[in-house]
Amino acid sequence: MVSSSLRLPSLTSLLFPATTRYPATLRRTLCLRNRPLSGFATAPSGTASPETKSSEVDRLRSDRAVTPRSQDFNAWYLDVIASAELADYGPVRGTMVIRPYGYAIWEAIQDYLNVKFKETGHSNMYFPQFIPYSFIEKEASHVEGFSPELALVTVGGGKELEEKLVVRPTSETIVNHMFTQWIHSYRDLPLMINQWANVTRWEMRTKPFIRTLEFLWQEGHTAHATPEEAEKEAKQMIEIYTRFAFEQTAIPVIPGRKSKLETFAGADITYTIEAMMGDRKALQAGTSHNLGQNFSRAFGTQFADENGERQHVWQTSWAVSTRFVGGIIMTHGDDTGLMLPPKIAPIQVVIVPIWKKDTEKTGVLSAASSVKEALQTAGVRVKLDDTDQRTPGWKFNFWEMKGIPLRIEIGPRDVSSNSVVVSRRDIPGKAGKVFGISMEPSTLVAYVKEKLDEIQTSLLEKALSFRDSNIVDVNSYAELKDAISSGKWARGPWSASDADEQRVKEETGATIRCFPFEQTQGTKTCLMTGNPAEEVAIFAKSY
Repeated sequence: MVSSSLRLPSLTSLLFPATTRYPATLRRTLCLRNRPLSGFATAPSGTASPETKSSEVDRLRSDRAVTPRSQDFNAWYLDVIASAELADYGPVRGTMVIRPYGYAIWEAIQDYLNVKFKETGHSNMYFPQFIPYSFIEKEASHVEGFSPELALVTVGGGKELEEKLVVRPTSETIVNHMFTQWIHSYRDLPLMINQWANVTRWEMRTKPFIRTLEFLWQEGHTAHATPEEAEKEAKQMIEIYTRFAFEQTAIPVIPGRKSKLETFAGADITYTIEAMMGDRKALQAGTSHNLGQNFSRAFGTQFADENGERQHVWQTSWAVSTRFVGGIIMTHGDDTGLMLPPKIAPIQVVIVPIWKKDTEKTGVLSAASSVKEALQTAGVRVKLDDTDQRTPGWKFNFWEMKGIPLRIEIGPRDVSSNSVVVSRRDIPGKAGKVFGISMEPSTLVAYVKEKLDEIQTSLLEKALSFRDSNIVDVNSYAELKDAISSGKWARGPWSASDADEQRVKEETGATIRCFPFEQTQGTKTCLMTGNPAEEVAIFAKSY
């Protein structure tokens, strides 16, 4: 039996954001048959009522359009997830089913990071998801920080367990238990591992991909002989995450150090990458923790140094999760739906053949197949949509909703002229459509690759411009409050106390997202106290 460490409030009915209605023909064209995921954003986690869920599906299965982003960002986000077939909600409120297309994006994240982890000396392995509760209790700040989110197993095989088990919220404790058995000498160090796993945190308010009861992530854990090695490792991993965000997902994150109040429970230092979403809220997209000797002292994880002296190891842990998928949606998506950076897109190019007469079909499909083969051979991820149950217009809208970076159209005239039409997802309408691109393989492949690179760069530049135009430099608390109330991020000198930081959170709803690595030079005066300050901090409301 699994129970939460908190007493859950009674389940409430789902709230339904207002929808925009379109003519029936356009609704059919846009493939708006999917039900939305409204339950995530508004309902506390727990077990859903079958009757309630059935009525929700009946109510929302049809006549549903994608809500404009500017009208209701949260409703837009949920609509995109449903219509682009990224995820659906599970039978337990607050859980989600990641559908194949959504999981393919996660696989792209895994593929890139796995290579980087192994290049830097880490090995993949796996730890059990059930952790003795006594392990959690060993590190005081750790149990205090995670206790409200724990899911506990108290019965197994029909019998009360002698010790309750925690369903993995994170793995520092069980990792240290095993490290203690594996590490004996300085020759065993550094020990650097990573696992791809699921974790469970009993969140009270959930949002698909961003915050769910169960989610997928990678978590790295390392042990070192010196504090300098651990610090170098923690910073190396946040740098890998930063490069991944910029180069693969086109998200211009800000790397930096968390404040004491925002530091991971059990860490000495937490480094973070903070991303600005389309609604200007901050998303903590990845973290890397210098754990010092906190866990090694709690678990007795020691080694004999070169002089034969017993020392506690110095450790790190670091992670990114499926919330990165949510970050991609909220950074790049538009009113049409998802918009994927080419490097992370499961499908980079979709080919839509067009014919009206049966006599045209064979020639068009033959040309489309040749184009697909040429692109596939060149390493482009391509799909040929040769189904004849849907019109070309329906296909255009469907694949735009799915965020495919490039669309190639091939009709009878194109076959005759040995050319194709290419449309960019990031440039709507006629402006993004180019006619007469040669089908000759070397010419077409070069053109497609060039356009994919242009789209990748364009999405990053657009996101960077949006981010920088919404960060306000402030020098007083009044200016900070004005910036936050207008929905922007505030950046200003800070050396105030934890109590002052808590006051900002209570009065504005904003927190210190990080002390960015990139700092301005010169003397600074704390915006809250007027005392000297060595660093600027970034404040924002966040997910």
